[in-house]
Amino acid sequence: MSRTFIAQIRTWYFLTERHSILGNKVKLYRRQKGGNWHCYTFLKGTEWRKSTKQKNLALAKEVAEDWYLELRNKDRFGELALGTSFEKAAKTFEREYEAITQGRRSPKWVQGHKNRIRLHLQPHFGKMPVKDISSGSSQEYRVSRMSKPADRNDEEKKWKPPARNTIHNEIVTLSMVLKTTQRHGWIETVPDVSDPYRRQSKIEHRPWFTPKEYKQLYEATRRNAAHPKSTRFQWHAQQLHDFVLFMVNTGLCPDEIKQLEFRDIEVVDDDFSGDRILEIEVRGKRGVGYCKGMPGAVRPFERLLTRQRPDYMVEDRLDGDRQPRQRDLLFPNEFKKMFNGILVENDLKLDRHGKARTAYSLRHSYICFRLLEGADIYQVAKNCRTSVEMIEKHYAAHLKDLIDTSLVDVRRSRRSGGRDEVSSIPEIHSDE
Repeated sequence: MSRTFIAQIRTWYFLTERHSILGNKVKLYRRQKGGNWHCYTFLKGTEWRKSTKQKNLALAKEVAEDWYLELRNKDRFGELALGTSFEKAAKTFEREYEAITQGRRSPKWVQGHKNRIRLHLQPHFGKMPVKDISSGSSQEYRVSRMSKPADRNDEEKKWKPPARNTIHNEIVTLSMVLKTTQRHGWIETVPDVSDPYRRQSKIEHRPWFTPKEYKQLYEATRRNAAHPKSTRFQWHAQQLHDFVLFMVNTGLCPDEIKQLEFRDIEVVDDDFSGDRILEIEVRGKRGVGYCKGMPGAVRPFERLLTRQRPDYMVEDRLDGDRQPRQRDLLFPNEFKKMFNGILVENDLKLDRHGKARTAYSLRHSYICFRLLEGADIYQVAKNCRTSVEMIEKHYAAHLKDLIDTSLVDVRRSRRSGGRDEVSSIPEIHSDE
């Protein structure tokens, strides 16, 4: 410790006004003349501090005395808040999570946990000891988030409770903070913070394009590529058309296709069908995987290979060559606004359940089309780098063509009196 720092501490100590009350058990001080008085004491091996919010010494002594007696009373009934506070545990979690997940989680994902702590969890739990956070505490938090604030004024903007998924994400962050405290030995067990009244939510399918809607979409992107609203958008319109065709014929995720380079793709002859297909080396959030596209993806890929890049993309090239190179991205540009505009213009933005369609809907369409054609669900899952469980849960459940009537509409024949009879279960007619 430097001499300068020690000198500063001594100067602060001797210049601070100090008084003692209750037999030197409570001390009062203020840092500047005319300021508020503060008080502190030691209890259970812990230092306790409080601002009296009084500038008059006599009034400050009364506040300090009442505060000390209240602490002693809480200590007598075991209500004294001891242990690590939620604030400290949350800061420890933020520091550890950001350092350990670096390179494995996006900065936006990490920032999401920080925002939930800063905006919602910290104001509610604050300096509450983590050992006092129980299942009931998490339920009280849910109730407070779902209840309208008393000072809310609906004249400016109508209040509505947060979405179920929003609160779920906040509880997940709370659970991760509590697990951090357990690893540090600040609590023995992590309380159950799950929703006690939650029933099994209904399974809803992902928004996708039916074959008829998909045809309407690619015809619209084809017209847009041939006749864009402005000539300066023509290259982007052509890229968007090939993007739609490429996605529906490969089933890649938007995040995977953003990292896709020309060197990751190879045109080969399929051993099974003899058609020309694409073999793609995919780099996604779970590492490297492989995908075999449909024959319909070959022609869009060939157009991407021969389409010259805009001047601003090749400024660093000394030879001025505008042809794509092996290390170039297939889709280096963003056309979210153009894609959404086409969906809105053709009344395709929302499905019949009111769910918004995005670029992910093209991947969902690929999976549904493969299942409708009778493809093996395991091979589809493997080609899409997902699980059979996810496909059965979110895709196969709502496709009527996957129900085999030869296995469902079965009636058992019975033998009675030397002749064969059909099952006695009555057949249900439309007029009943």
